[in-house]
Amino acid sequence: MKPFSLFSAAIAISAALAGPLVAQDIASDVTPAADFAVGPQYDTNHVYVAPDQFDTFVTSFQATFGGTTSPQGQFQVTPTTSKTKSQLVLTPAGTISVFGFMTPVPYPFGAERTGYLVSDIDAAAASAVAHGAMRLVDTFPDPIGRDVVVQWPGGVNMQLYTHTKKPIVTPLESVPENRIYLTADAADAFVTSWSGFAHAEITSDMPDADGAGIGMPGTTYRQISLTSGYGDMQVIVTDGQLPWPYGRDMMGYEVADLNATLDRARAAHVETLVAPHKAGARMSAMVQFPGGHIAEIHSAGDKS
Repeated sequence: MKPFSLFSAAIAISAALAGPLVAQDIASDVTPAADFAVGPQYDTNHVYVAPDQFDTFVTSFQATFGGTTSPQGQFQVTPTTSKTKSQLVLTPAGTISVFGFMTPVPYPFGAERTGYLVSDIDAAAASAVAHGAMRLVDTFPDPIGRDVVVQWPGGVNMQLYTHTKKPIVTPLESVPENRIYLTADAADAFVTSWSGFAHAEITSDMPDADGAGIGMPGTTYRQISLTSGYGDMQVIVTDGQLPWPYGRDMMGYEVADLNATLDRARAAHVETLVAPHKAGARMSAMVQFPGGHIAEIHSAGDKS
């Protein structure tokens, strides 16, 4: 069986969402110093759930945030032999790639937090390495593109992928926030590496953010917010001594009405782990979906 990339496996069958996908050529004549981002609507959080929880999770996530799903399929998405259920959930607040492996998951898959579409996989991989990342899985082909898995300082794993033809996906109503928990030992090195690669702008660097945002009211922590063509990111710098479930969340989703979103979530059997609370300018909550996936949700306009 030929392997698909993690995002490619789902996007290749997503034409049923809204008719045929329009495709355009991806330019490959870019320099290593270029910005290889294509757009945050092509970037997905990778969610791994048990096969028997797959459908329940997909239904609950879509019920919470709205949007559509791709048809479900079963694929080999790794360069070595494996088989997984695979499906996209495309919501106005962000897209996820869901995987329910029916075989053991080959190393190091399952530990990558996101898949990012890039315009040139070879140049992007070289640029990532030049900016301090290392390859965990060297570039490998799939039927409609190529992929690489990299690790940034601090042990932050990501997948980069490219398509020969780029599908056109509707821009998001709100861009999700990649939430990365690091200690001071690695935070600056990660931010420097990622900013250099992603052409990311540091929009704020707060040394004394309200600890209520990480379940520790009355304390402070360092919070670094960045934005780039790959979307938004929040680096949460602590001593690593975090109360559960903080640190288990990978993404923060912005919604127009937090209470209404949580009502839909509860109706879809999503558990509220941390009730809505104010930390700085943000009202947020922490939830756990069927299958164990944990996410932060916050009100629109509250970026800090």
